[in-house]
Amino acid sequence: MKTLTKSLSASLAAATFALVTPVAADTYVVAVGAASNSLQGKSAARFAEQLQEQLGDAHTVEFYADAQLGNEKELMQKLRLGTVDFTLISSIMTNVAPEFALFDMPFLVQDRAHLKAIDAEIVQPDLAPLARKAGLEVLSTWENGFRQITNNARPINTPSDLDGLKIRTPSSEWRVSMFKEWGANPTPMSFSEVFVALQTGTMDGQENPLTNIVGANFQEVQGYLSLTGHVYSPTYLTTGAETWSKLPDEVKTAATEVAASVQDWSLDQGETADGELVEKVRAAGGEVNEADKAAFIEASAPIYAAFSSQVPGGDALVSRAQELAK
Repeated sequence: MKTLTKSLSASLAAATFALVTPVAADTYVVAVGAASNSLQGKSAARFAEQLQEQLGDAHTVEFYADAQLGNEKELMQKLRLGTVDFTLISSIMTNVAPEFALFDMPFLVQDRAHLKAIDAEIVQPDLAPLARKAGLEVLSTWENGFRQITNNARPINTPSDLDGLKIRTPSSEWRVSMFKEWGANPTPMSFSEVFVALQTGTMDGQENPLTNIVGANFQEVQGYLSLTGHVYSPTYLTTGAETWSKLPDEVKTAATEVAASVQDWSLDQGETADGELVEKVRAAGGEVNEADKAAFIEASAPIYAAFSSQVPGGDALVSRAQELAK
């Protein structure tokens, strides 16, 4: 019987997985920590739906969003344990291999075509094998988006406007270092905790792609949106390396084909959504400004220097990525 579970209550999901009951051999679990109405959530849902269509009635694909089965870090561990088959991993991939911090270099990725070139020429041949050594199989690089800053204090035009602000970041040492370099007080925090932290004032602001900002309704608890575009943050469709090695060939083929299709779809959706989502923030009463990117780029030189000195082959990775934009 063909089943695609798009939504279950968090309590039911928690109870189910607390039992650590393995799913049937022909059942594949796709789960994300992102909000179901964010682009990450929609992309993962599309992957699950199309994978189900390709596999047919002989297999079952189950889909869970909104951190029902755990946040990004927890889902990464479940990939290794085999209790989740596919998830999306974004900024915390730098904890798997430091080379993934290439995407934490500010203003490196110029546009979505540049991202696709980096995926084909650097991620798949060079970075994916590093993840494989850590027990993860990266199947494709999808849209998360160009990251923007929201806060409740003031418009962010230059790095000096960040002075002293408590900014939530993902659990990425490079993102933390970046915001420290710019004068902020960054604090890593799981995405699922951010809304309440902003609402209560525990955090002054945060940085995320517009699809995540609006998908999680941050515009309801943030007064300012500053269009910095400081980092293009991809998200990686990932499975466990051991899980992947044991999948039937027809499942591998279907997952690979669907992943490539969803990559194009997610990039197109991200580009289309950028303008529409800015208007949603304005409609909610948010003040929107274009940041002085030249000032941020100038303030980012120490970040590139640190990456080149601390990450093996870091300088070459940056140079190769920059060349792909030409």
